[in-house]
Amino acid sequence: MHQWIITRLAGWGLALDTARTATDLVEVVLVAGIACLAYYLTNRVFLRIIQSVALKTRVDWDDRLVQGGLFRRLAHVVPAIVIHVLAPTAFSTEWLVTWARRGADIYAILAALATATQFLTVCHEFYQELEVARRFPIRVYVQVVKILLAATAIVLCISVALGQPPLLLLSGLGAMTAVLLLISKDSIQGLLAGIQLVSNDLVRPGDWIEMAQYGADGDVEDITLLTVKVRNFDNTITSIPSYALVSQSFKNWRGMKESEGRRIKRSILVDISSVQFCTREMIEGLMRIDLIRDYLRDKSSEMEEHNLGRSADVSEILNGRRLTNLGVFRQYAISYLRAHQQVNQDLTLMVRQLQPTEHGVPLQLYTFSLEKRWVPYEGIQSDIFDHLFASLHRFGLRAYQMPSGYDAARALAALGT
Repeated sequence: MHQWIITRLAGWGLALDTARTATDLVEVVLVAGIACLAYYLTNRVFLRIIQSVALKTRVDWDDRLVQGGLFRRLAHVVPAIVIHVLAPTAFSTEWLVTWARRGADIYAILAALATATQFLTVCHEFYQELEVARRFPIRVYVQVVKILLAATAIVLCISVALGQPPLLLLSGLGAMTAVLLLISKDSIQGLLAGIQLVSNDLVRPGDWIEMAQYGADGDVEDITLLTVKVRNFDNTITSIPSYALVSQSFKNWRGMKESEGRRIKRSILVDISSVQFCTREMIEGLMRIDLIRDYLRDKSSEMEEHNLGRSADVSEILNGRRLTNLGVFRQYAISYLRAHQQVNQDLTLMVRQLQPTEHGVPLQLYTFSLEKRWVPYEGIQSDIFDHLFASLHRFGLRAYQMPSGYDAARALAALGT
């Protein structure tokens, strides 16, 4: 057929060389047309059959493969096979046969790469809907596999184009690989860090993390090979390099979410000058408070027995044992927390006195709220301290507060009068 076309073109007055070149072009167009026709028939017939079968099945994964375009990408292998098979028969020029086959092989490799990549994407989307995906995300591993597939495809394409075995090509790329590793050091470091984050379960999508160095304080939305995307509570997005989460410190609140309570750790600063021994009248007045009535009764009896046993002269206030308003208030705070329905009674609960400072005596509450969600938790914490602040005066105590302009104005007004 090749010779027949040359003869016909030469008969039309074309030079022999021109006729041969034109014949090669005609053959290329014919083979390309047959390959395009094969691709069209594959899409129209083969893909429709697959789609109809997928819709009739009860499983969902095959529908996802069809909708994700997996088979459309796979159909590109068909024209590559057609060209590879027809080239020796259709082309009489050796170099044209060689390059047609090489081009077809490269096209098939790229089609296979696109198909495999899309298959991984569909599988990952399906996996994301499972409950296990929150505890063990696989996006990083999927991306690693995609990179390896792309690298393999590039090596194979270069090998096919040069007509050399892949292993021989890899051995010759040793020095170039070293240079590439040096140039892309940060990317490789991020790649390894991303794998470490997932393998060691340091961060999961949905975790609340804090990393002040990068201004991150919010929920992790996505973990990729190179970055971790965090949606802050003000709805801004912070992208943190994966290697930063491995090499630097950050706070992950997942443990709190998975625990039985969220910690409340806050102090009331008590004015030291308001701390005093409790008088009998004060104790009798505080006995009307239900939460500490039994405590005051038992403690008063215990101290009275102790003082009688020591023959202490109780006319002097410093002799013997006595209750203080701060100690009674501390016991009241403990009893109040014990009776609070939103406080976890199974975890640590204490009210302790810290080192006094120039701002007074810190009385710290250390307990755990049953509610771990941010807004309800803050409401519970605020309610507790609202009550305790309002209760201070009942025990003869004052909260410490730096003098304000209003205080200075009142003092000057008092001096003026």
